[in-house]
Amino acid sequence: MVRRRKLPPPAASRIYELTEWGQDLEPVIISLGRWGVRSPTRPPDAGLGVDSLILSFRTMFDPERAEGLGAGYEIRLGEDSFRAEVVEGRLKVERGFADDPDATIETDAGTLAALVYDELELDDALRSGDFEIEGDIEAVERFLELFPLPEPAAVGA
Repeated sequence: MVRRRKLPPPAASRIYELTEWGQDLEPVIISLGRWGVRSPTRPPDAGLGVDSLILSFRTMFDPERAEGLGAGYEIRLGEDSFRAEVVEGRLKVERGFADDPDATIETDAGTLAALVYDELELDDALRSGDFEIEGDIEAVERFLELFPLPEPAAVGA
């Protein structure tokens, strides 16, 4: 499921990555995530780390909300950078830098999560300096709306 390899210099770091067989688990993990987010006892203040936040985007992505959107993004979360593309109702997001993004987002995982999943308004985040955008602000506004949370399951259900 996982293989270890060494990156070429100058990084020369050892990394772990999923094999093709391991990648086949993604639909299962996404289904578990969609099930888990409906927990009626999920703490509302549970924070998300960088990797969990990015995985949540894959999990909660709604293709219907992405209708008509074709955009590329670079998302910088501290030392971590991701490239994301929304094309033809599909989301692709992975570590790395975008070649020519429509918009670049620079923030922290908590602020981005609050914008996507909580009640933080984009204008407030921009005004505070906790969220910065280079490029197409309308593409960013659309991106932030692509990940609706389902209603929690009924208690005792």
